[in-house]
Amino acid sequence: MTVTAHPLYRSTPGPLHAVLLAGTVPLFLGALFSDIAYFKTYQIQWSNFASWLIAGGLVFCGLALVFALVNLLRAERKAGRPVAYFLLLLVTWVLGLVNAFEHAKDAWAIMPQGLVLSVIATLLACVAAWVGLTNLSSGGEQ
Repeated sequence: MTVTAHPLYRSTPGPLHAVLLAGTVPLFLGALFSDIAYFKTYQIQWSNFASWLIAGGLVFCGLALVFALVNLLRAERKAGRPVAYFLLLLVTWVLGLVNAFEHAKDAWAIMPQGLVLSVIATLLACVAAWVGLTNLSSGGEQ
């Protein structure tokens, strides 16, 4: 009797995809810390820092989202979590965009919504990076 072993493979993101994905987390995290600093001090420059960091996070997340879409379309087998990873990135980007619109308001008007949106966007970015960098798609018999 012949036994055919199906190899277990792991498809992790390429180097540029990984850099973009990993760069999303510190940018959204920096925006969160800036929002916390603004919440405690009401120094308007912290709000400006948060706005710029959110913009950078959106650029990185958007480019990582493009890579995730290409990987999703090119996947031969749909094993693993490529759809969940893509959806996490999409929700992170959309929520980051809403957060950017919130931070476009007058500095006094962004609290507490801006802080809450920054917390959620940062958590989603961390989860998306975790899912994306650990196991985009794995297949085989287990």
